Amino acid sequence: MEKIFATIITIGDELLIGQVIDTNSPWMAQELNKVGIPVKHRVAVGDVWQDIRDSLDEESKHAQVILLTGGLGPTADDITKPVLCEYFGGKMVVHQPTLDHLKHLFENILKRPMIERNAKQAELPDVCTVLKNEMGTAPGMMFERDGKIYIAMPGVPTEMQWLMKHKVLPLLKEKIKTGFIEHRTLLTAGIGESYLADMIKDFEEALPSNIKLAYLPNHGMVRLRLTSSGDNLDSLNKELNDKFQTLKTLVATYLVTDEDIPLEAVVGRLLLEKNKTIATAESCTGGYIAHLLTSIPGSSAYYMGSVVSYDYGVKKEALGVKEETLITYGAVSEETVREMAAGILKMMHTDYVIAVSGIMGPGGGMPQKPVGLAWVAVASKDKVMTQKFNFRFDRSRNIQLTAASALNLVRQLIVDNS
Repeated sequence: MEKIFATIITIGDELLIGQVIDTNSPWMAQELNKVGIPVKHRVAVGDVWQDIRDSLDEESKHAQVILLTGGLGPTADDITKPVLCEYFGGKMVVHQPTLDHLKHLFENILKRPMIERNAKQAELPDVCTVLKNEMGTAPGMMFERDGKIYIAMPGVPTEMQWLMKHKVLPLLKEKIKTGFIEHRTLLTAGIGESYLADMIKDFEEALPSNIKLAYLPNHGMVRLRLTSSGDNLDSLNKELNDKFQTLKTLVATYLVTDEDIPLEAVVGRLLLEKNKTIATAESCTGGYIAHLLTSIPGSSAYYMGSVVSYDYGVKKEALGVKEETLITYGAVSEETVREMAAGILKMMHTDYVIAVSGIMGPGGGMPQKPVGLAWVAVASKDKVMTQKFNFRFDRSRNIQLTAASALNLVRQLIVDNS
């Protein structure tokens, strides 16, 4: 079977100047993988006529499926539609079903007049297959040439995702016979990428050519991903599962989870399984740990609340940290986070708590307590665990690493208590 590849082209000056972060491409790549179409390239181009044409020429050399997002709106800088019309040798015509959809949308949903600029969105190339967009005003368009499929979608994520799920992916599955792509991912903590690579060197070298191992370090942890592709799903899964089981055994000492889920979801799952609750007392992370925990659906079953005790006064009055502790040891100390943990445990009556205090930078550091220093305490009613960390990055990264380290430490406490 011929290997089918896709390219994703995102269009818009706002992407190139960093004003808007591209979230469409990662989501699209994941969905394409699920139907057995790997992404060969991801390309960003500005709102420039020739640049869009050049990207179409170049990417059609490498991929059979070219997906475009952006530039389909009603304003003058939205040029994707006329570029595609010219590129595929068509002419603009009024597409009556789209015009009817627009009239209904403005009259019955938006409750405002449809101006001429909006009506022009119903003018589409006569050489495309129109993909109705139930979520917005700009329809998707599919073109075919020389065995290649080109599909343009709006850049608005909700509209693009609806079109992908309801129009694009079903069309691709109908038109293209693909194989299967399978991944297995695990998460490790407490070991660096280089040491991990040395540990599993023999395993990696012995992998068959159809299975690839990827290292994905982030926030002081490393994900390992095995990927394989083939035409027979059963045999593919069997071989991949066997290798994955071997990999899990090799890294068992550092294994956090054998699923591709974030650490906060791992902690949440443990709490749910054991019917336990948690609260947080945060200084340097400013509520970021609370944000991570509550980003998981269903977290209200186990997450009770937080005190963001940024100020000395809040540490004393809300959490009961002794003034002499703060004077003697400082806010960033093992003694202080222990008392913060005890205070939040008493206030929230939860089974577990996290307390953190640190110097995230760029200022505030001293020789004895440099920027990047963080103290973490996690506790239950019977046990307290503390750990000191020294990070070396910018403020944002230091906050993220502190939060990840705290979540991993409380995970260890929950597992130990089990």
